[in-house]
Amino acid sequence: MTERTPVDLWFDPFCPYAWITSRWLLEVAKVRPIEPRWHIMSLNVLNEDKDVPETYREMIARAIGPVRVVAAVQEKYDSDTVGRLYTELGVRFHNQGMLKQLDRLRETVEEALEAAGLDRGFADAMDSEDHDDLVRASHEDGIGRVGQEVGTPVISVEGVAFFGPVITPAPKGEDAGRLWDGVRLVAGTDGFFEIKRSRTRPPIFD
Repeated sequence: MTERTPVDLWFDPFCPYAWITSRWLLEVAKVRPIEPRWHIMSLNVLNEDKDVPETYREMIARAIGPVRVVAAVQEKYDSDTVGRLYTELGVRFHNQGMLKQLDRLRETVEEALEAAGLDRGFADAMDSEDHDDLVRASHEDGIGRVGQEVGTPVISVEGVAFFGPVITPAPKGEDAGRLWDGVRLVAGTDGFFEIKRSRTRPPIFD
């Protein structure tokens, strides 16, 4: 079998674009020899010293709860388990629209834990600071590779890290593979830093 290249992705479960990028990486893994590995970062930590709208501040303050739960699971289990939990959280938060019902956040997290084969008791981490050092360390590991001007997702492969790609919807099959080839090409070019344009559509979950 062809040896698979590890690809590290840092995500906050609340971020819709990180969710789409993560689904793209899973598609890439079907057509290219890569192995996605999952790490937590935090929109709350990212924006703690930034001037952001109050409504956004309130939302990301709620985001720290699921981040802490993933950190608690990450501390005890392997990357595959973290990825499995992320899938269950993301399906509920984004595909099923449960981020519009933040009053049910704890219940949604518990349902995701159970669907991932994990103890619902991990949800207790939502209201605990016990894993905040782990959250901050993982966040700084990811964001430190690309700089403070960007956010989630962060991807790193073979020593090269970048923000994004920000895409919607996630390409499938060989289309996903071709995008990966292009991303690797530009990311591996010495002195290359940025390509960007304004987003003209909302996140599309399929």
